[in-house]
Amino acid sequence: MKIAISGASGQVAKLLIPLLQAKQCDLLLVGRNPEQLKALYPNASVCGYQTLAPNIQDFDVFIHLAVLNNNAGFAAKDFQNANVDLALEVANTAKHARVKSFIFVSSTHALDDKNKGFYAESKRQAAKDLASLNWVALEIFYLPAVYGQSFIGNLNFLNQLPKIISKPLFVMLSALKPTVNITKIADYILQNKNQTESEIVLFDQQSNNPVFQFLKRSIDIAFAVCVIAFFWWGLLLVWAAIRIDSKGGGVFAQERVGKDGKIFTCYKFRTMRQGTVQAGTHEVSASAVTGIGQFLRRTKIDELPQVWNILRNEVSLVGPRPCLPTQIELVELRRLKGVFEIKPGITGLAQINGIDMSVPMLLAIEDQKYIQLQSLILDLKIIFGTLLGKGSQDRVKV
Repeated sequence: MKIAISGASGQVAKLLIPLLQAKQCDLLLVGRNPEQLKALYPNASVCGYQTLAPNIQDFDVFIHLAVLNNNAGFAAKDFQNANVDLALEVANTAKHARVKSFIFVSSTHALDDKNKGFYAESKRQAAKDLASLNWVALEIFYLPAVYGQSFIGNLNFLNQLPKIISKPLFVMLSALKPTVNITKIADYILQNKNQTESEIVLFDQQSNNPVFQFLKRSIDIAFAVCVIAFFWWGLLLVWAAIRIDSKGGGVFAQERVGKDGKIFTCYKFRTMRQGTVQAGTHEVSASAVTGIGQFLRRTKIDELPQVWNILRNEVSLVGPRPCLPTQIELVELRRLKGVFEIKPGITGLAQINGIDMSVPMLLAIEDQKYIQLQSLILDLKIIFGTLLGKGSQDRVKV
C-alpha cells in the first residue's frame, strides 16, 4: 500500500510510521523541512509541499497529520493557516493526483462545540471546508489521547516511571478520559473497508477498562442506595401525591430495550393519565400528562424508581435513555451505531443537550457520541448538568 503522511515529524506520526513500515507499506513522508524528515527516517522517501503533486500520483492513502496543536501559543490566524488553509491545499493536491483516500486527522476536542479555543475552532472549520470539496474519498479521524509503546502529549510523564507503576496508572487515567492505541489507528488505515461514514471516532472501549467499570458500577450503586436510604420518605410522598392527583398506580412499569437489545421492565413514577397509549412521549398528547406529572417530568423526579433497575444491573445512572420496543426506527438506528453495547441510563449526553426521542437519527448519533467519548469525567459532567437542569423533559405531542 502506498501511503503519504504529512506532519511526519509530529508525535502521533512517530508512533504510526514504524507500524506502517512493519506492514511493508511504501511510505512518502511530507513536511516543510524534508532534510529533518530524512534525518529522522533515513530509509524513507521524503518530500516538501512544493513538490508534493508529482510524488503522490495514484497513491492509496494520504494521511494529513500536520497540525498546530492546542498547546501552542499562537494567534487565531496562525491556526487558520496551519490547520485549515494547509489542509485544504494538500487535500486539493491529493484529489487532483488521484489519491484514493484522504484522511484528515482531528481531535475529539473539536467534537465539543462549547470548546472555543483556536485549535478546536480551526479543526472544526477545516472539517467543514474539506466536506465542501464533495470528495467521496475523504475521511475525518477524531482521536482522543493517543498512546503506543510509549506515551505522548499529556501522558508523556508516564515514560519516566517504571512499567510496574506506569501501566496501572495509565489504566486509571484512561478511565477518566478516553484514549486510543496507535495500533487501532494503523489497523483501521490498512483494512479493506467499505466506509459509509466520512467522520470516524477511534477509541478504546471502556468496557475493557476494569477501573472504569468498577467505578461506574460503584457510582450507580452508591446513588441507588442513597436514594433508598435517605429519601425513601420522599419517594412515598411522591407516590401518595400521584395517587391522590389522578386514578391509577403511583409507579408505572413499561417494557424498554436494554443492553444487547434485551427487553427489561423499566419503573418510573406515573406522570400520565391511566389508559394512555404506550408510545414514545413525543407521540402522546400533552393533555395526557397529569397535573403533578408536569412537575415530576420537569424536575426528572419521575425517573427515581429506576434505582431498582440500577440495583438489578439493567440500567446505569448515565447512559443512552432506554426506548420502547415499538420505536422501530430508533431501535434499528441504535443497533447500527452500537448503542446497545452498553447499559441504558437514567440520564445521558443527549438529554442534557436537549435531544429526545422525537428525533431518532439525532438521538442515535448523540448516543453513539457518548459511547465514543465515554469516561468518568464525562459521566460526572452529565450528572452535574442534569442536576443543574440542563436539557429538557421529553417533548409531548402538541
